[in-house]
Amino acid sequence: MRPRSCRYAISVVVLMVGAAAAPTAGASSATDACSLLTQAQLSAALAVPMDAGKYVTPGFLKTCTWAPSNGPTPGVKFFTLYLQSVEGFEGGKSLGQMGQGNGAAVVTPLSGVGDDAYYLSFGSNITSLMVKKRAGAFKLTLYGATAPDKAMAMEKTLALLVAPQL
Repeated sequence: MRPRSCRYAISVVVLMVGAAAAPTAGASSATDACSLLTQAQLSAALAVPMDAGKYVTPGFLKTCTWAPSNGPTPGVKFFTLYLQSVEGFEGGKSLGQMGQGNGAAVVTPLSGVGDDAYYLSFGSNITSLMVKKRAGAFKLTLYGATAPDKAMAMEKTLALLVAPQL
């Protein structure tokens, strides 16, 4: 494995483990991710008819995934909302800042959403919007071949709907 690929793989693993192991003390007051966005909201923002949200793991209500009603499209494979702790939010920001300049991860600040927000990008394939609001935080990710700037705009539109509910 090339050093750059290794750093990327480690970064992804650290982010996923940190998110999964995040303590609940600072978690959002919202506990059901699927209740925070409707099919209609997702369909309008993503310009694709979407199915109802589903939990990634039964009984774990903090992650919800929505998929296009007619199967994956060229621009939208699926969309996730993950409710996380403020510590998870800060961890992602730190991870991105450590990766600045080496191609592993990039943090792009965003104003006007929640108390603090940023996009966390890994190359040109995946960009997640991380938002902190009061004592909670969440992550939105559009998976698909959508151009990064278009995916970022869609994630922001949906974040503006989720943030007031925290």
